[in-house]
Amino acid sequence: MPRRAGPGDAARVQMHPGQLSVTAQTVASLIAEQFPQWRDLPVAGVRSQGTVNAIFRIGDELTARLPLQAGDVGAIRRDLVAEAAAGRELASRTRFATPEPVALGEPGCGYPLPWSVQTWVPGVIATENDPGGSAAFARDLALFIGDVRAIDTGGRTFGGRGRGGELRGHDDWVRHCLDRSEALFDVPRLRAMWARLRELPRGDAPDVMSHGDLIPGNILVAGGRLAGVLDVGGLDPADPALDLVGAWHLLDPGPRQVLRAALGCDDATWERGMAWAFQQAIGVGWYYVDSNPAMSRMGRRTMARILAA
Repeated sequence: MPRRAGPGDAARVQMHPGQLSVTAQTVASLIAEQFPQWRDLPVAGVRSQGTVNAIFRIGDELTARLPLQAGDVGAIRRDLVAEAAAGRELASRTRFATPEPVALGEPGCGYPLPWSVQTWVPGVIATENDPGGSAAFARDLALFIGDVRAIDTGGRTFGGRGRGGELRGHDDWVRHCLDRSEALFDVPRLRAMWARLRELPRGDAPDVMSHGDLIPGNILVAGGRLAGVLDVGGLDPADPALDLVGAWHLLDPGPRQVLRAALGCDDATWERGMAWAFQQAIGVGWYYVDSNPAMSRMGRRTMARILAA
């Protein structure tokens, strides 16, 4: 499982301007006020590599997730309701554990936003137990991706937010990131690579259900195998190549080919998966270099894998 912090641990790393500070005492007060059935359970901060929520363990079976960036209360509540719906949709649809929604909290006790409670999924995050050289883990990851793809979209298509639509729609962001990455990467080489990747054809491949963020911090490992997958609120229809980012974020060359063979990826889909990994990695590499070094290292390692492919 992610490292546990002390009972008074706060979300101390300032990753974003105006980031909220959340303490275990605040979470305990929110629980006592809004969910008195859990008021006697211990609350402990969890040191995660996440960038959106402060995470706290509630007893042995529950997790509180509190957004770190202030915003419109109604909009954040709608996002949390959508995350809960995604968690319910994914629950029991794969052979691997995923967090399930339990409750939605409201602002209070000095904390200004809605927040959520989910089930706790045991395991060690992949950044602390690197599965990159494991063919067995690669096969597990392929099973998870296949299970998610098998969920019926119900006629839904990509909603236009974030990754998963057209690669060229991310040009402005990639250029912005490249401009700020000269201390980290061979930027001229990456500019030339993006110029090619952005033109990769999508063809007529229909959208499929996708987790959308298969990075090491969202992957739980036990005994060298996939034990669970976190942060499932992004479950949505997208380019079928999107979940292939996990091939580059998580796997060394040999296991990466095991994943590809298990999923039966054609050349076009495989290349777009690499392109989506590029788009994600070039952003986290520079943005979190000081505020979240583990995320920055992930981005740099992913870019090294892409350049070596």
